Amino acid sequence: MELKPIKTEEAYDTMLAWVDEQFDKMPDPESHEGNQLQIALLLIKAYEDVHYVVPSPDPIEAIKLKMDEKGLRSKDLVDWVGSKSYVSALLNRKKPLTLKLAKIFHEKLGIPAQVLLS
Repeated sequence: MELKPIKTEEAYDTMLAWVDEQFDKMPDPESHEGNQLQIALLLIKAYEDVHYVVPSPDPIEAIKLKMDEKGLRSKDLVDWVGSKSYVSALLNRKKPLTLKLAKIFHEKLGIPAQVLLS
């Protein structure tokens, strides 16, 4: 296969099919075939980055999800945020997520900073 920038959906589909075939062959990553496969994957990623943009998750929804995963309730955030009413207002979008709070949620809940700052 000739490796070149992907410009159409048809070329994208063709490249995906080719990559799938190559994976079945399991080439050595250091071989010519392995290098070709790696280049093809980079071309696919470049096309997907432009044509299949994944929106950033909502910061408040990410906080709620992490709370649910960790079995936390609103009252458990009071020590981090300040008061039960402020936690409620924050989770109901009546108060803004400040940079200071974003840092706390990043550290305590392990939410990526880029999610909290989006």
